[in-house]
Amino acid sequence: MLNWLEDKLIGPLGKIAQNIYLQSIRDAFVIFALPVIITGALFLIIANPPADLEWGIVQAWANAIEPIQGQIMFPFHLTFGLVALLVAFGVGYSLAQRRDMDAVMAGILSMLAFMMTAFPVQDITEVPFGEALAYLGGEGLFVSIIIGIVVTELMRFFVNKGLTIKMPPGVPPYVLRTFTALVPFLVILPATWIIQWIVWANFEVTLPQAVMSLFEPLVAASNTYPAALGMILIMMVLWSMGIHGMNVVSSVAYPFWLSQMDRNVEAQAAGETGGGIVTEPFFHMFTHIGGSGVTLGLAVFMLFAISTQIKQVGKTAIVPALFNINEPIIFGLPIVLNPLMMIPFILAPVVIVTSNFILFTTGVLNPVVIQPPFTMPIFFGGFIATGGQFLAGLVQILNVIVAALIYWPFFKAYDKQLANEEKAAEQGESAES
Repeated sequence: MLNWLEDKLIGPLGKIAQNIYLQSIRDAFVIFALPVIITGALFLIIANPPADLEWGIVQAWANAIEPIQGQIMFPFHLTFGLVALLVAFGVGYSLAQRRDMDAVMAGILSMLAFMMTAFPVQDITEVPFGEALAYLGGEGLFVSIIIGIVVTELMRFFVNKGLTIKMPPGVPPYVLRTFTALVPFLVILPATWIIQWIVWANFEVTLPQAVMSLFEPLVAASNTYPAALGMILIMMVLWSMGIHGMNVVSSVAYPFWLSQMDRNVEAQAAGETGGGIVTEPFFHMFTHIGGSGVTLGLAVFMLFAISTQIKQVGKTAIVPALFNINEPIIFGLPIVLNPLMMIPFILAPVVIVTSNFILFTTGVLNPVVIQPPFTMPIFFGGFIATGGQFLAGLVQILNVIVAALIYWPFFKAYDKQLANEEKAAEQGESAES
């Protein structure tokens, strides 16, 4: 089975994970967009206190900020509302770095080209900036990614073919950079403007609006139970073979996850309930508790193991596990290439994803509107991600308990096996001495 997985699944997926474009997309989200999303989320929390708690201090807070809620949401709109713009820069920058190009210039050109597509081709002084924010934010993600890749590759083509302004020796480096990038700027930006003008003149939509309508079926399909199940299975199988499964899946799925969360945020701002379920926090906050595989309970079991080896790894792993980092368990227990522990490592997340999907679908859990850092400890992660729902934190705790029950019989068998091996090794050493 392991040979089949390695030949038929791990190899192809490993190549996908190493794809230069997917790596650039992942870096754009994690390095450039994520800090902005987290910062904006803080203002969303302040402007929308968890009213379902019905605590006196929370109600007082809600009443106090009600007259200035719009002003408090201002930083939120200007962070979430510019995510696609940052991703366009990030994709261009990251891809250019991997192509040994001028990363800053590639990022700036990608960002400007994307911005040009987000506004209707008319008198821009008559276009309300607030209306464009949706397409500079979550709704424009797909176009920002495409433009970041295409613009950077076009810029690379110009440079490699020598289609740049040549400067004499001795010119300062900053001047050389400017004139090297000038021809790509002079060609790509007007070309983008012409394409946008053609689309607007014929269909009266911007490029992000047109592309989003094309991707709508994919976005909808990514928000289904089969999609969630497929994603978690790929993550866990890859981790079982020593490959970072979340990185592989997120490099493809991140735009879909962020689009779903963006819709939830818009719905909350309009006083409605969003329907986006399969988001990044759906996995990181509710499934990867203690790390990928819901291993927090397993980390606790390891502290009380019979095997000296497992107990020692448990002492090392327990603190990182509290912050959802479990590489010490995955590679130290180990889970990687361990047929006995691979079973609960895959089974527990499948059960948790299934139950969580039901809870979100039926409205028991509020939609995810905030993306906390993945290191957010248990209870706080679910509480914050759902905009302050106390029950979401309790569901996280329940998920850990359910996963722990699934791990228990496999862990006991493995612990006994290693303890017997350690005992036999000690007896062999005693006999030799």
